[in-house]
Amino acid sequence: MAHPGILSEEGTGKIYTYLMESVLPPSPPLAEIDPRVTQLVNELIGRVADKWTMLILEALTEGGEMRFSAIGRAVPGISQKMLTQTLRQMERDGLLTRTVHPVIPPRVDYRLTDLGLGLAEAFCGVWQWAETHLDRIEAARRDFDRRS
Repeated sequence: MAHPGILSEEGTGKIYTYLMESVLPPSPPLAEIDPRVTQLVNELIGRVADKWTMLILEALTEGGEMRFSAIGRAVPGISQKMLTQTLRQMERDGLLTRTVHPVIPPRVDYRLTDLGLGLAEAFCGVWQWAETHLDRIEAARRDFDRRS
C-alpha cells in the first residue's frame, strides 16, 4: 500500500512508492485519514517550505530564548515586517512562545515550544540528507546543465 500523498503511477513515482513501502509502515487508506490531518500537513509543509520559518526554527534551536533583534541578526536578509509576520504565524501554530517583560523599554523574548522543537528535529533530517548528498546533487546538476 502506498503512503498517502506519494505518487503511485507508472514511472519514477512507482519506484519511489515501492521504496517508501519498504521504509514506511503501512498507512490507512486515504478514505480513513482525517481531512483535518491532511490539511494540517499541507499547511505545515507550506510553512516549513518557507525559508524564513526554517531559518527562524534553526536560529531558535541554536540560540534558545532570543529577543526579536537577535533573531533578526541570526536570519540575514529578513525584513522586520517579514520577521514579525513569521513569528506571529509560528506563535499561532504553537511553535513558539512570546514573552513580554514589563520593563522599560519593553523586552520581548521568543522560545520554541515542544512542538517547535519537535518540528525542528523532524526537519533536521532534511539538512543532514542535504549535507550527505550535496556533492552528488551538484554533480547531477552540472551534468544536466551540460547536456541542456
